Amino acid sequence: MTDKANVDAPRGELSRREMFGASGAAALVGTALVGGAIASLPVAEARAQSSSATGKLQEVLTRGKLIVGTGTTNPPWHFEDETGQLVGMDIDMAHLFAKGLFDDPSKVDFVREAADARIPNLITNKIDIVCQFMTITPARARQVEFTIPYYREGIGLLLAKNSKYNTYADLKAAGKDARISWLQNPTVEPWTRKVFPDIQILQFDSVDASIEAILSGRADAAAEDQSTVRWLTRKSPDRFKDAGFGWIPNSYAFAVKPGDQVWLNFVNTMVKEAVLGLDFDDYQASFKKWFGVDLPIPRIGYPSEYGTI
Repeated sequence: MTDKANVDAPRGELSRREMFGASGAAALVGTALVGGAIASLPVAEARAQSSSATGKLQEVLTRGKLIVGTGTTNPPWHFEDETGQLVGMDIDMAHLFAKGLFDDPSKVDFVREAADARIPNLITNKIDIVCQFMTITPARARQVEFTIPYYREGIGLLLAKNSKYNTYADLKAAGKDARISWLQNPTVEPWTRKVFPDIQILQFDSVDASIEAILSGRADAAAEDQSTVRWLTRKSPDRFKDAGFGWIPNSYAFAVKPGDQVWLNFVNTMVKEAVLGLDFDDYQASFKKWFGVDLPIPRIGYPSEYGTI
């Protein structure tokens, strides 16, 4: 099944990619110096010459579509809308990859998979790439190759809209008089004590139960993924608010099968240009849609990824 998410610029407007000239870019990619003269080559042929005939990039280009492994139940990353279509930040990024491969964001098929199938499906070539909010860990990095990160996750604090507390400082000052709810996990105690020395800890067997605890008044704050906090406060601002604090940072990245540097380089290039370059408009629009956050335009001039000067 092919699902399409619109990551193109609004009709009547030029995207950054179009403004800088798709035909001009194609001409640059499809030229080669032969005997001191410039000879034109088709874009697909130029790409083919840059990778082996058996490489993943050429395999995907020849197939004519990208096969992506993803989930279906984790908003705002990957979930089914009311029509059964896959939507979310990960889905938008998959369509952006298809746009970079084929100049057509619809040329992507999704393999719906559980989280524990991500690595097996990748290693057995059932999918070309994992787009499923995959946290970079050393254990996983021994099995797959991760791209550069496209999101920095962390633990955030979700509050009920009518809570007497508004900030992390309020909760910390309340000490043992405040209560925090968590999904059951052996790391809950040490993670909580990193930032709350005295708060009471409540653990629940589901995320829904943890969130319900703050709505019912059993808890004052729910410890949730920061992306979930952003999603819920954007979706239901009359029920929730964000305490504006996060900790335990971890990186989300896409994963590819080890051993194909050309394919990894291509996906890394796409991620970097989405976050910092020519495709930033698409990334910015998706980030706003799912997290309610207006990302600033990357600074022009000295590349910000090299630090400040």
